Amino acid sequence: MARGKSATFEQQRGAILAEAARLFAEKGFHNASMAELAKACGVSKPLLYHYYRDKEHILFDIADSYMDQLQAIVVDVEGEGRAAEPHLAELVMRFMKEYEHSQSQHVVLVQDVKFLQAEQSRQVVEKQRRVVAAFADAIERVEPGLKRRRLDKPVAMILFGMINWTFTWLHADGRFTYADMAPVVTAILLNGVKGLLATETLRAASAHTTADAA
Repeated sequence: MARGKSATFEQQRGAILAEAARLFAEKGFHNASMAELAKACGVSKPLLYHYYRDKEHILFDIADSYMDQLQAIVVDVEGEGRAAEPHLAELVMRFMKEYEHSQSQHVVLVQDVKFLQAEQSRQVVEKQRRVVAAFADAIERVEPGLKRRRLDKPVAMILFGMINWTFTWLHADGRFTYADMAPVVTAILLNGVKGLLATETLRAASAHTTADAA
């Protein structure tokens, strides 16, 4: 008789995904073994296979569930009915806050999705496209006409270029938090660097820095 699922099955799978994301981000998908993952999770290798049939299954679940989280943020912000600029600012803020706690998942998404089977890769990439499209639409609301000139998605990708790799330099023990930097990113996108010094956000951040230095 097949082994049934325990009451904590999904909870355990979530713990496995979190540990696998950390391991894949640190060592790379191909360099991390199921034996290492089982040890890191504190379970036997046979028990690990009870939850996941192979590494590819784990990789897909990491990437797919992470994209579901990002899509849920888009849906939540859209449902709050803000005007154009506050809507874009809130999207940036929510994504930055998510990135703060999902660094490993983000690295796996960027570096390891190419190892998925074609159908799995298509599913993840399609979700990525929906997220980019949502940002492109938010930017078009702020500056109508970009879409007509086919600039809405390029500008969205410039925005992602600013926020996607913040974890490489923005550290928990640094002067600024992700919440501090999100409005700065929005200000740069909307006003350019030239207008940045005039924003309340940067003045507040500068005051925060000055207080720390004192």
